[in-house]
Amino acid sequence: NFVVLVGLLLNLWVVFILWAGGAWPGFEPAGQEQSGVFFEVRRLAFGAVAASMIAYLAAQLVDVQLFHFWKWLTRGRHLWLRNNGSTLVSQLVDTTAVILITHFYAHALPVEEQAPLAPQLLAFIATGYVFKLIAALLDTIPFYIGAHLLSRYLRLPPPTHAPHPPGAAAAEAGVG
Repeated sequence: NFVVLVGLLLNLWVVFILWAGGAWPGFEPAGQEQSGVFFEVRRLAFGAVAASMIAYLAAQLVDVQLFHFWKWLTRGRHLWLRNNGSTLVSQLVDTTAVILITHFYAHALPVEEQAPLAPQLLAFIATGYVFKLIAALLDTIPFYIGAHLLSRYLRLPPPTHAPHPPGAAAAEAGVG
């Protein structure tokens, strides 16, 4: 989860840079028309970045938890199932969150006002998710090969089975 939070902090840095670009004076005075376009693009970027950060955080936390749960369930075997299962679910969370937040918060999706909204949003979600689904499935073999080579190179012992599902010890201790 630490890496997920570092990624979130890096996204916040991007937001700061976008904010600074509009708050500090430029090198040349821009005309009113150019300035208006800049701030409109900046406004849309803030909405998209906010949607992306929220979706990223939710999806990565889901991904990490599912990966470790399925590692426990499969007793450390079936890396392909852990990798694909956690990724496919988390990418559905990510895609759905980005589309819905971008539409309802930033109003930055090209929707047709006269048509029903739900089918349009579902089409955005489906097309985005199908792309991610294909990419996730295509990376399975290279991921497996890389994990095998890396574990041999690092001389890692075979995985062992944890006696309890991830988080069970923390829950019993009242932590988390």
